[in-house]
Amino acid sequence: MWLFFAVLSSIFAALTSILAKMGIDGVDSNLATAIRTSVVLIMAWGMVFLTNAQNGIGLIEKKSWIFLILSGLATGASWLCYYRALQIGEVSKVVPVDKLSVVITIVLAFLFLHESVTWKSFGGCVLIGIGTLLMVL
Repeated sequence: MWLFFAVLSSIFAALTSILAKMGIDGVDSNLATAIRTSVVLIMAWGMVFLTNAQNGIGLIEKKSWIFLILSGLATGASWLCYYRALQIGEVSKVVPVDKLSVVITIVLAFLFLHESVTWKSFGGCVLIGIGTLLMVL
């Protein structure tokens, strides 16, 4: 089931890039990010209440709060940079560089989460890196 949601995520991420580029013309990139984030916030809290998950807020431990807040800050920084890059660059070049996050994530997962890196995943990282270079240069 995870693969189904991961594929949907990639489709929506692709739509995000195209729709953002179409909508950001003549709009400050920070303002555009704030508008997008507001929509995401409303949608996310809507899902929380729709699924009755709000009851779990009091059960969240301090460590989880810290890492969720840090994750939110990283997401915000990523989105601000992404929208600025989209505003001044071509989508077909911005998106491949943004997707280098796959390689960086695998490295960070190895370093901090002690996840294993197989030859297959290492090879995939190398190919993503080469593919990004080919698409951007």
